[in-house]
Amino acid sequence: MSIRRSRRRCGTSIFKPRWRRRKWKTVQWRGAFHNVRFQVEGSDESFVIATTRPELLPACVGVTAHPEDKRYQHLFGKRAVTPTFHAPVLIFPSELADPEKGTGVLMVCTFGDATDVRWWREQNLPTRQIIGRDGRLLPVEFGSDGWESLNAPAANAAYAQLAGRNLKQTRTALLSLLGDALTETPKPIEHSVKFYEKGERPLEFITTRQWFVRLLDKKDKLVEMGNRIEWHPDFMRLRYKIWTENLQFDWGISRQRYFGVSFPVWYKVNEHGEPDYDQPILADATSLPLDPMTQTAPGYSEDQRDKPHGFTAETDVFDTWFTSSMSPQISALWQQNEDRFSKLFPADLRPQSHEIIRTWAFYTIVKALLHSNTIPWAHVAISGWVLDPDRKKMSKSKGNVVTPMHLLDEFGADAVRYWSANARLGTDTTFDTNVLKVGKRLVTKLFNAGKFVLGQAGEPGPITHPLDLAFLSLLKDVAARATDNLRKFEHAAALSETEKFFWRGLTDNYLELVKARTRSDTDLAGRGSALATLQLAMNVFLRLFAPFVPYITEEVWSWSHEGSIHRAAWPAAEEFPQASKTRRRSLKRPRRSCRQLTAGRANRMCPWAVESHGSS
Repeated sequence: MSIRRSRRRCGTSIFKPRWRRRKWKTVQWRGAFHNVRFQVEGSDESFVIATTRPELLPACVGVTAHPEDKRYQHLFGKRAVTPTFHAPVLIFPSELADPEKGTGVLMVCTFGDATDVRWWREQNLPTRQIIGRDGRLLPVEFGSDGWESLNAPAANAAYAQLAGRNLKQTRTALLSLLGDALTETPKPIEHSVKFYEKGERPLEFITTRQWFVRLLDKKDKLVEMGNRIEWHPDFMRLRYKIWTENLQFDWGISRQRYFGVSFPVWYKVNEHGEPDYDQPILADATSLPLDPMTQTAPGYSEDQRDKPHGFTAETDVFDTWFTSSMSPQISALWQQNEDRFSKLFPADLRPQSHEIIRTWAFYTIVKALLHSNTIPWAHVAISGWVLDPDRKKMSKSKGNVVTPMHLLDEFGADAVRYWSANARLGTDTTFDTNVLKVGKRLVTKLFNAGKFVLGQAGEPGPITHPLDLAFLSLLKDVAARATDNLRKFEHAAALSETEKFFWRGLTDNYLELVKARTRSDTDLAGRGSALATLQLAMNVFLRLFAPFVPYITEEVWSWSHEGSIHRAAWPAAEEFPQASKTRRRSLKRPRRSCRQLTAGRANRMCPWAVESHGSS
């Protein structure tokens, strides 16, 4: 795996998906365009840049405009001179510049936003960091290496009035220093500002040392790996593909936090007491895991820690996604039990939600590619969010989460699982207690149906009655459709198929139609056929329902079977008696009785009115 140390933006490093956008147009956040005049080096020509971040002017390293903007085409390749600090900076074209925004020409600073980072890399611009980790301006010296100025004394005199100030103070002071270079009164605007999700101030980009995994050269391979995986639903594959193809940065894997998995790395300390980052000391693989903050670097003694000619520990920890992306390998005991690993990796299925496709799914695919040149799992099932009654995502931070404990007490575990199973993959689901009530009613009905079927006296016989054969033929079709849906990871559809026929086919109609025959003393053959049909039907329904309501099905199953229903074979076509076309069409014959039985039941369908589906 190619991991590198690099210089990167951020105070506490924050990965790009964790940025969010807010709108501001109040003076509090200085939401305004400031028109600042720049000179063109070696001429009397000038142009105006409209910027919302005048406080970053000392960090300006370039100027850009759209390549087709005729106002600035003649300037490309020349150098502009910044006001007040007299720094000559390259003028270059970029299709990312918006001719309609402001004056159409932008200053590039290190760093105002992620686009500045991109321009800085593409144009190989210098780095001029002015913001420290405390949010105040650092001391710098114009005229020194990397801080070119055509009038260094004047630039340093101006900057001395800014050093040590926070950004708000800097903006106020700099606007007064600009003098005539500020051509107009600032124009208030409403614009987007990036925030850390748990912060109340805009993000600032600063350069710090971070660990990276190189990914930008592997985008095509990562897209290929994504295409080898079966996505459920399939359209979620596109989210992964779009995210991967639009990657702009390598993977920053280090975080400045107290808790986390440590980097097993130390650094030599030179004679000045400074870490030599170009000479890392790596831990031996046999000694892992370890914490370099408490364990001594190889070849050193503990009394040499943080001293000249000694060593110092890496203090960063791994990003959470760097370790959680190893879950398939961890569960398969990678590098601990190769026999188990060969059987369990790649895994079969990853269930997860859609908002972390770009993180958990993406990075898990990355790790499988880098470590094993394969995919981490054959299938990924993408669920939606649970929404509150106002159709907002349930979240602890929003305070709209419903804890399940009282629901378990009121409706039972099976009813709660039933509600969950009704959620379709890739679709957000609104929490609704009415669904829990339906689930509880289903549990009660399964219990009562099981008691009725097993409570019938008499011996089951061959299934010969046309009605019984026709009913089982329909049940066979239902089992086949439910099985097909489960194979396609459409569990909600499988539950719907099973539940619909359980209510409309079995309990509302067939049970009522055969009750008399199950007690008949004159039609013993018909009685035996009905009893056998009821037992087979209940047996099949219990297994079809078992993944969705596991407790009640286990209970009813135990009344007539040894062992757990969850170890029993799934219903197969061979279990059902064969029914000819003639017998299946006999479904239409008892239509009148069915209608009489369902009279007064709103919205009930008599399944016997369904046209024949063909021979079994």
